[in-house]
This record gives sequence, structure tokens and C-alpha cells, in this order.
Amino acid sequence: MNGTSDSDQRKEALLGLSHELGRPDRGWAILGEGNTSARIDRDRFIVKASGSNLGGMRPEDMVECRVTPLFEVLGRRSATDEQIDAALYESRVDTGDKKPSVEALFHAYLLSLPGVEFVGHTHATAVNKILCSSRAGQFAAHRIFPDEVVCCGSESLYIPYVDPGLKLAQSIKRSIVSFHKRKKNYPRVILLQSHGIITLGRTTQAVLASMMMADKAATIWLGASALGGPVFMPRKQVERIAHRLDEEVRRREMKI
Repeated sequence: MNGTSDSDQRKEALLGLSHELGRPDRGWAILGEGNTSARIDRDRFIVKASGSNLGGMRPEDMVECRVTPLFEVLGRRSATDEQIDAALYESRVDTGDKKPSVEALFHAYLLSLPGVEFVGHTHATAVNKILCSSRAGQFAAHRIFPDEVVCCGSESLYIPYVDPGLKLAQSIKRSIVSFHKRKKNYPRVILLQSHGIITLGRTTQAVLASMMMADKAATIWLGASALGGPVFMPRKQVERIAHRLDEEVRRREMKI
């Protein structure tokens, strides 16, 4: 993609996605929580500005960034907070724009993956109830109903707690490489221990659908826990649902 019109279209789409993820009735993000991003081309992307509110996000709360300064710091073994801040400011295409979210580091990487055009990150309350518990890893590894498989994939990527910013972005990168080697595909959902959830996909509908279904799965999981614990779908059935031709048709029709 190139040209001003493509950038403007992406900004409009990202604004709509941000408002959906930040809806107060959903309980996914309050105050400055969460962030979103959209790919423009291989060298540029748009990301939420630091401290902005998803539900009330305005065009001036989006920052167009270059990936090169962020990839440079992402490849370092370590960096100071000042060096990370400098890379974030340097990445801005327009130096008059606001500071990009510190999570622009993982957004830049995720948007470089095949088929990923949009990324959403929230601190969804129901999901975090599980991610702040000892059963977070189980929630990521298992599925409890078919539509969870359809919208969230056969398994989510689970990231044990790490300092947000550079360390988190590096952990996500390493874990995705390992996930891809094992599963031969990329995750639709990334779960961050004691932090929140990331969903990614080709369309805004894909990002929103995965977020909605993960939130539903967490709500069902919590209810089932009060009745003796969730019953996991057999792995064979999970993989069957994940690769059924009719489910692929449903995904195409839903643009997810």
C-alpha cells in the first residue's frame, strides 16, 4: 500500500476499531489502557498515541511511525528507558505528532507478520480475571467451545509476565517464532499474564471478532469454574474445527 489515500483509509478504519475496543459497556479498556495499530506499508504503520483513550480516540491521537528505529532498538540486548523513548520519538513521520505508545515496539513487529494488517490490545476485565490467576496457561492452551476455535484459533500464545515495553516486545517476538515452528501458523490471540490480550488479523473485523470471542470464552470459563471447572474440547476435535472447510467459508464471509 502507498499514497495518502491509503494512509487516510487506514486511519479511518483504525479509529473505528479503537472506538469498538474502547466501548465503556464492554469493560475492555478504561482511561489510557490498551492500544491499536494498522499497517500502511512495509516501512510505515499507525499506532495509538501514549495516554490516549481508545473509546474517545481522535485523529490527532494516532501517530504514523517508521518501523526502522523501532526494529533497531528491538534488536538490542538491552536499552535504557531514555534510549527507548528516543527511538519512539525518532520513529514519528511527523515530528509534531504525539509520542507513540511504548507498545509501538510490539505493534511494529506484529504488523510485519504475514497476513497481519491490524492489531488490537486491551485489558479486558473477564480475560484478566483468568490471566491474573494460576490457570492462565490452561486458558491459552485449551478450547471449551467450537466458535472459540473459529475466531481465536486452536491455541492462544501465552506470555508469562514481563516488563511492558522493550522486554515485552522481545518476549513476544521470541515466543511467536517458537509458536510458528510448532504450529506452522501464527496466533490470532496473544495472552499476557497479569496484563491483557492482543488480537491480530487481516481486517478490523478479525481483530474485533477474536477479542469478542476471547471475552466470551473467559466469561464462560469463569462460570464453569464455579460449577466444578471447565471441560476442555478434545485436541482432535479442536484441530478438526480449526481446519474444516465449512468453517473456512464462515471466516471468509465474516472477513475474519
